Formats: sequence, C-alpha cells, structure tokens
Amino acid sequence: MSFCCGASMLGTKGSLKHYRTQVHNVPLLFCPVCHRVEVHYKVENEYEVLAEYAHSDGLSEIDFQDFVMENEDSIFSNCVNREDEDPMDIVQSQIDMSLDLLTVAKQIGDAKWESELKKRLAVMSRRRAKLIRQK
Repeated sequence: MSFCCGASMLGTKGSLKHYRTQVHNVPLLFCPVCHRVEVHYKVENEYEVLAEYAHSDGLSEIDFQDFVMENEDSIFSNCVNREDEDPMDIVQSQIDMSLDLLTVAKQIGDAKWESELKKRLAVMSRRRAKLIRQK
C-alpha cells in the first residue's frame, strides 16, 4: 500500500509522457487529495525499460499492456481502493481510514501526521458533500 497526504493512494491505469513518447495503460498510484501520480512500484522497472526503448526507437506512443503481461488484480491487490470503484465508496473508505489513522496519530503524539490527516479529511469531506449534491 502506498501513502500520500496521510493515507492511501488509489490504484488506476493511465498515460505518462516519457520525453516525446506517450506510454498508455501504465499501472499508477494516484492521491485523491493532492493529485500526485506515480508508477506503481510493482511495474516501475518494466515501465522505465519500456519507456526508454520506445523513446530511443522514436515512437510517439506505446501501450504498456502490449509488452508487460502483469495481472491487474495482482498489481492492485495492495491498494485499498481503485479508481474504477463507485466514487462515493472510495471517498467513504478514504474518510474511514483517515479517521482511524487520526486516532493513531493522536495517541502517539505525531502533530505533523495529525495535521496532514486533518487536511486530507477536509478535502475528502468536501468531495463527499459534492457527490451527495450531484445525486
């Protein structure tokens, strides 16, 4: 599980640009609060090799899943949520986890972590309210 802004990141697939080459369907981890994106650590090496080869061959686009045969369920098995889930379920899960972690942060007296979790909770609460208004 990867963490950012005090709690877990979402598993998803997306496109990344490596110099002039677009690499599509790359397994990614995404922070729903600060929007940080990183290549999933289980395929990070494969991504680097494929992106470098594609760039050196002068390709403008390449599809990651055409060359790397990783099972999507295996890759994202350590993610608490995936982007293809119901948005309300994702937000509620993220809020619940952040509240649990906030209790731990308070118990151990980690003020910095506590502050990060409170910011994350504020963002996720606003997102939850927006989703409720949309329904």
